[in-house]
Amino acid sequence: MASKNNDASDAHAVRNSLKVLLVRHAESQNNEIYRNARYIYRGGTKDFDLQGWTSYVDAHRSADPGLSEIGVEQADRLAEYLVPYLQTHAASPVSVVCSPMRRTLETIRPAIQKLLTKSSNEGGAGTRLVPQMLVNAFYFESEGCHTKDKAECGMTPAQIRSTLMEASIMQNADDARVDSCDNSMSPNYNDDDDSAPCDWLRFTGFSDASKGWYAHGKAAETRAESEVRAAKFYVWLLEHLDQQLQHVGRIELNDTMSNDALSLSPAQQQQAGRRNRRTTVLVGHGDFMSLVLKRIVAGFGHAVETEGIPHRSAFVHFNTGITELEYFGKGRFLLMGQNHTPQFKVDEYDRLRTGGSLKDGWSYLMPNDKFLLDAEVSVSFSDELEGHVIEQATALKALYLSSEASDRFHADNMRYSVEHQDDALASERSSQVKHFIVKHGLQVVGVASYSEATGRLFDVAVRPSAEHKVSETLFDAVKQYSKTLGRSSSLLITPRSTDNKKLFERMGFEELGDNASSDTMQLKH
Repeated sequence: MASKNNDASDAHAVRNSLKVLLVRHAESQNNEIYRNARYIYRGGTKDFDLQGWTSYVDAHRSADPGLSEIGVEQADRLAEYLVPYLQTHAASPVSVVCSPMRRTLETIRPAIQKLLTKSSNEGGAGTRLVPQMLVNAFYFESEGCHTKDKAECGMTPAQIRSTLMEASIMQNADDARVDSCDNSMSPNYNDDDDSAPCDWLRFTGFSDASKGWYAHGKAAETRAESEVRAAKFYVWLLEHLDQQLQHVGRIELNDTMSNDALSLSPAQQQQAGRRNRRTTVLVGHGDFMSLVLKRIVAGFGHAVETEGIPHRSAFVHFNTGITELEYFGKGRFLLMGQNHTPQFKVDEYDRLRTGGSLKDGWSYLMPNDKFLLDAEVSVSFSDELEGHVIEQATALKALYLSSEASDRFHADNMRYSVEHQDDALASERSSQVKHFIVKHGLQVVGVASYSEATGRLFDVAVRPSAEHKVSETLFDAVKQYSKTLGRSSSLLITPRSTDNKKLFERMGFEELGDNASSDTMQLKH
């Protein structure tokens, strides 16, 4: 649906875009080890043996593992689905951005083999689909490459090339392609041009081609370091996609290539059949893909709440799960579908759809309560509040300071609230009004406005599920602030119902004397 704020012509204008597919690697040997450890040591139960689990994992885990037997089958099934899909929907060349870790390379290897074989043996216009694979040295999984927290170097570009050449990957490809990948290494593995030693394989992010992708690591990567790297990769990805989009925009589109999702009607699509679009496939890891996806969804507004602690939301993928995005340039994404597994039949889910459920341990990405429930109070004028704080505070007021028609709902469900005081307090909504915001991390759980001129509180709202401590924190902050102004008088407030009055009484508010309004309560310093 077109926005009312846009020109009507914009709704149906041709808009250049690229298809982006994010693919998680197939099950690794480490995934299998963790799965076995959870079964052996009763993970997720009250009898969980943490010491036994840790000893088992430490004894069997690898720094950079390959695929398990199930993972090998998943990779083959991914190729069986992905290659025909790309041949039907993607324009040539198709861009493949891959992590430097062994499990991602082994995941995409069968698909690359099929693409190279078909591009060599199936000549003719509109049938060649050449892959351009780019291994990005900083697109690795969170924590990096380590054994018991001791850093390992990871593979060099030459070793990565050998990994991709294993299993006779090029056995049916033409000799020129094989020879181009057997030449000596290019001295520069950081160029995004065609100077790399193989016409379908390039590298970026390696500071030294003779060293592994994690040569810089001193230990296992910390959470804070993973977040910084995710931001770095997000910016790199935008530039990578923008360059592709600009390239498509400079060439004349033909019947076999389209860079716009809206350029064909359903009838034209059916008639054209093979009219394909520029596509990028990113092969990565469950946790790091989630860090990148959060930035894609939030754009440049993404923020880390507490350094070193996971964010309160995350994206989960099964092994070889696929997320589809549409990219319109300049950081604009549409999330078209998340964590799909079309390569598996429904009756195969129990066996092949691994690594993407709660039993696989993803709840560790959710921060513990102790990192979120410490209430912090900020005091600001309206123009000093951040956009996301204003949005949440406005939503709280809209929910809990509503019309008289919702009185019964508020009486039953609110901890307390105060109705807007339109005329009487109009003058208080000025530069003398301070706003008190109680937050758990970045989440707003309580708000109150305070008039410096009269000492009156208004527009008070607190999440019904919030701890009672939030109420105390809010009012204690207002009391302390009023004391800094030299006020010796009490805070004033007007409850909007009998139940609200009782709640304020429990917070220490009392009715004013006989000469004051019976609806007004005070909280003495």
